[in-house]
Amino acid sequence: MKPSERIGVAAGAAGLAALGGLATAGAVRTANGRRVPPGGDPYAGIDFTTMYDDPASTVPAADGLALAVRTVDLGGLTSGETPEMTVVFVHGFSLRLASWHFQRYALAEKWADRRIRMVFFDLRGHGRSENAPAQTCTMDQLVSDLREVVRAVAPAGRVVLVGHSMGGMALLGLARRHPELFAADGRVAGVALVATAASGLAEEGLGRSLRNPLLDAFAVVARRTPRVIEAGRDLTRMVLEPVLVAASFGPRFHSPAAGRAVEKMLQNTPIATVVNFLSVLETHDETLGLPVIAHVPSAVVCGDQDKMTPLPNSLYMYGELGTDSHLEVVEGAGHMVQMEVPDRVTDAIDDLVGRARLAAPRPRRRWWRLKENA
Repeated sequence: MKPSERIGVAAGAAGLAALGGLATAGAVRTANGRRVPPGGDPYAGIDFTTMYDDPASTVPAADGLALAVRTVDLGGLTSGETPEMTVVFVHGFSLRLASWHFQRYALAEKWADRRIRMVFFDLRGHGRSENAPAQTCTMDQLVSDLREVVRAVAPAGRVVLVGHSMGGMALLGLARRHPELFAADGRVAGVALVATAASGLAEEGLGRSLRNPLLDAFAVVARRTPRVIEAGRDLTRMVLEPVLVAASFGPRFHSPAAGRAVEKMLQNTPIATVVNFLSVLETHDETLGLPVIAHVPSAVVCGDQDKMTPLPNSLYMYGELGTDSHLEVVEGAGHMVQMEVPDRVTDAIDDLVGRARLAAPRPRRRWWRLKENA
């Protein structure tokens, strides 16, 4: 191994140890405080992979990378019809489309008689989408990918966007870069932001450890020398996975089945993807997307025990989204609120679809007022 590679591994060891050190004590306390409820594991026996049995397609990204998509058409909708609404779900960092398991099935029941299309896809480098080159693991690229998926699966009609964690950040990025989609003559009729943040992710909670020069050094070297990632694979898994799993749920919730499902999602996400997207989380600032989203109805959902995107992030976004935004704070829930207390998230999305509308047109200026001001 070259000296630069050894430095990269050493930096990675120190940086990842710091990340784990910040959370270890809290994670241990959280784990020790969890007990399987008297009635047993509420999610025992659930197969969290069944969403991959839904109708599959592949959407090519702008750079040609293949994105894995699953589509659910309801109410007798056929592939050639324009739906009443297309609801696009975007998952979070190191997860996959299966993280929406409960919403997929509950909403299919709620909307069984409505001609609604639900769309789920794996972000680049995640799930069954193709592995992503390091230089494409950026917020700009995630926004571009989302744009391509919407074009492919929802070429016409109104669209509601639902994002969790990094997926919610991508929705904010889409609003900032493509405000025309959120205008009166646009396509987007509603946005749900679940356990996410507009900015400041490296300033609160577990995200503070992202501001670590050693971790940054590891990421830089790893981008240039993929062998560094392989050399640090076991270390990365050993430190990151327990922290992320422990932070996924609130201190009083415990489902071995849900915990294993999240752990498998993390384990099946390539280490390169995890490392390369860390810098996206560290530098994320999409606050300029908030006033754009404020033109359409929105929902902000967060657990009050979320250690990854703490509650103040959601309160700030809600305050910036205007009078047609609904806030749902789930007591005791952590970052994976859509799995921990699925009904609350499902109901918030259902309510949003019920309120969905395009942005109001801008008021026209009267010709005589223009003349007076001339």
